[in-house]
Amino acid sequence: MRTMAWLHVRLTEQQQRVVNEERTSHPNERIRERMLVLWLLHNGVTRQKAAEIVGIGRATVQRFVAAFRDGGLDGLRRWDPNRPESEMVAYRELIRESFEKQPVHTVAEACERIFRLTGLRRGPSQVRKFLKDLGLKFQRVRVLPVPPKKTWPSTSKSRPSFSQPT
Repeated sequence: MRTMAWLHVRLTEQQQRVVNEERTSHPNERIRERMLVLWLLHNGVTRQKAAEIVGIGRATVQRFVAAFRDGGLDGLRRWDPNRPESEMVAYRELIRESFEKQPVHTVAEACERIFRLTGLRRGPSQVRKFLKDLGLKFQRVRVLPVPPKKTWPSTSKSRPSFSQPT
């Protein structure tokens, strides 16, 4: 079994300027976190202590070091979160137009309409999330209480008034 030598992080003058700048001003919070870890390691802080300071696990610090070792600062900046996109995205406008033209009453009805429009069968949870992401909301419908009609025998009798005598 081959063991890897411990990489001591030493930054060049140019890399120090870049890391020092990006650890506070990079637009992506995760990249700022990575640059801070690299800066701490460069300044002699142990991997365990750097993990504690930043609030991440030691294994994560090790992944950051491996990314820096393999790709330099560009490797450390690489950010591709795994966020798969639904197949329904291709039909986004078609679904929106259909639901705005004729709203559905239930999630099950929405599932069925999406299946008829696109041929994609999805479960209620996935459809509910997709419609919420579209900006559509389910409107709760309730029965409004209506005063009873006077024609019913139980309600047609006049009731005594409780007003103050004058």
